[in-house]
Amino acid sequence: MASTAIEPSELTKWDPGLTERVMGITRPFLKRYFRAEVRGLQNMPPGGALVVSNHSGGMLPMDVPILAAEYYHEHGYGRPLYTLSHDMLSVGPTGDFFKKIGYISANHENADAALRSGGLVVVFPGGDYDVYRPTLSENVIDFGGRTGYIKAALNAGVPIVPTVGIGGQETQIFLSRGTWLAERLGPIARLARTKIVPISFGFPFGLSLVVPPNLPLPAKIVMEVLPPIDIIAEFGEDPDIDEVDAHVRHVMQRALDKLASQRRLPVLG
Repeated sequence: MASTAIEPSELTKWDPGLTERVMGITRPFLKRYFRAEVRGLQNMPPGGALVVSNHSGGMLPMDVPILAAEYYHEHGYGRPLYTLSHDMLSVGPTGDFFKKIGYISANHENADAALRSGGLVVVFPGGDYDVYRPTLSENVIDFGGRTGYIKAALNAGVPIVPTVGIGGQETQIFLSRGTWLAERLGPIARLARTKIVPISFGFPFGLSLVVPPNLPLPAKIVMEVLPPIDIIAEFGEDPDIDEVDAHVRHVMQRALDKLASQRRLPVLG
């Protein structure tokens, strides 16, 4: 999670009324276009928890909208579902809108405050590295070695709720993360603060190097919320971070493999 300046009132901007109206519009679309399905929502614990998920879909990922729509449909609007997100969603004319529906800047202070408030906090440890993984590796849990999410859960004293999704990486063909291209671009890539220049192929523009952004194909997207992991109970008072990370990824990979085995055809599901 990036270290950025925190706005003290950011968490208080969540607006359950606006969130409900937005979900009322987006959920029918997501159910029809992506045939969205979220399993295991009963595994969401009553207190604060860190929802750790793989990330899929490139520039237009659908995992957060789908998870949020089904979570609120199942559990109501009494408790916010926050999402740790890139700062670009918190600035500009749409910044307030995203804050009001639960998107908060991805930094340790925000994560800690949201978790201690009793909220559910969604984090994608793999970030851009994960969301642009090649289609040939679409069903591989790979956070790129990032383990900060475990420290966030430990600091706030909350469980980790592993969550997996399948289908998002079928919304277009992801050819490469483009790490080699970012290296060749050198100072240009550093100025853009990126280590990847993803290459994909989709509709309607065909080949894309980040831009122009292709529209997502109507792939069936299924997500599954797994039972919470109590880190201290399972790994002791002074857990080995790498051991916990390996366990979380193992649990997620096993669940993702099961979802993949149930999938008959790409896009169609």
